[in-house]
Amino acid sequence: MTVTYLHASKYGNGARVAQHFQDCLSKRGVQVSVHHISTMSPKNLPAADLYVFSSPGRMGKPIGSMRRFLARLDLPVGSRYAILNTEMVTQPDKKTGRMPTEEEAARWRRMIPMMVAALDGKGLVGVGVDKVYVTDLKGPLEDGWEDKVEAFVSRLPVNVP
Repeated sequence: MTVTYLHASKYGNGARVAQHFQDCLSKRGVQVSVHHISTMSPKNLPAADLYVFSSPGRMGKPIGSMRRFLARLDLPVGSRYAILNTEMVTQPDKKTGRMPTEEEAARWRRMIPMMVAALDGKGLVGVGVDKVYVTDLKGPLEDGWEDKVEAFVSRLPVNVP
């Protein structure tokens, strides 16, 4: 089985997540190639059994380079994908100190729905989504992020020949 992991890490947090993802699957005998989207053509990706996409957020959306990459993506209909994003942890309001409600936070957490819509719209098949939180704009990653990545990997439908 082969997995292609495509990330748009800006400050290195997504690259750390990708590396740990690769390490976890490599121990299971799965071949994983990790690429920053700036080094890949969305129209000429290597053949893989699973594509994993990862983007940091900007104002509740995937960053622009990932949105453009997904819009231009050319994969065979029925290709399987997963999403493992890095997102900012919910912060209290700076003026009032009040934490936003789930409904308020959802307005700023549109990354996964936007990516799923783009990928499903191309006829791809989703097999898993999750996120790892970043505690500040440039990091660090949340405590226990490695366990979260390992749990995500364990839920993926990967078969070792």
